[in-house]
Amino acid sequence: MWLFLFTELLLFGGLFIAYAIYRHVNFADFHVAAKDLDLVLGTINTVILLTSSLTMALSITAMQKGNRKLAVWLVVLTVLCGLAFLIIKYFEWTAKISHGIYPASPELMKLPPGEVRFFGLYYAMTGLHGLHVLIGMVLLIVMAVVIARKPFRVHSFRLDDADETMAGARPAIVDGDGKPLWKGGIIDENVEQVSVVVRLKPGPQTIHPSDYVSLENAGLYWHLVDIIWIFLFPLFYLIT
Repeated sequence: MWLFLFTELLLFGGLFIAYAIYRHVNFADFHVAAKDLDLVLGTINTVILLTSSLTMALSITAMQKGNRKLAVWLVVLTVLCGLAFLIIKYFEWTAKISHGIYPASPELMKLPPGEVRFFGLYYAMTGLHGLHVLIGMVLLIVMAVVIARKPFRVHSFRLDDADETMAGARPAIVDGDGKPLWKGGIIDENVEQVSVVVRLKPGPQTIHPSDYVSLENAGLYWHLVDIIWIFLFPLFYLIT
């Protein structure tokens, strides 16, 4: 997982280097072009992704504590934050496209070369980031389904000496105070073996790292997506 995240960093790292070079060469044009971006929408999207990182972290904590239901709801909330981000980005892009500002458009080609490069990088980097957000949402939806359908832990108990001495008795599970939690059927002379299968709901005492390691990996990917946006936001929206 860490190797995969490293390759993602290399991908965006190359784009950030390209941005730095072009901005150095076209410093004034970049500042002029950045004024056409909607700072309010960019800020709202930043808050949304930061919130999604919080809900993602809380979902992992809930799973570690055995609260599967809360973990699922927090993952769903994270997905909804991602959806809100993409919807806002859609309207932001639509506004630019309606004004003829999109790659290779006639209106864009009329602008100075530096502004053309700015919007080229803007669409390339935010578009690639949006694709990663979409992939992350699909991954989290899969994780929510997996967690919701995660089977209970199963423990089996077998009494091999079910003979006539147990006739008329019935198997039972009791708590620490001796109160019955479950009672089985009466054992008659036809019973040769008694087996009890117990399904235990995961809890703080029975939770295992394998119950949440996949969710942690999905969370790492989501946090990476958020961190990338934290760099994209000031580079495109705040340079003026």
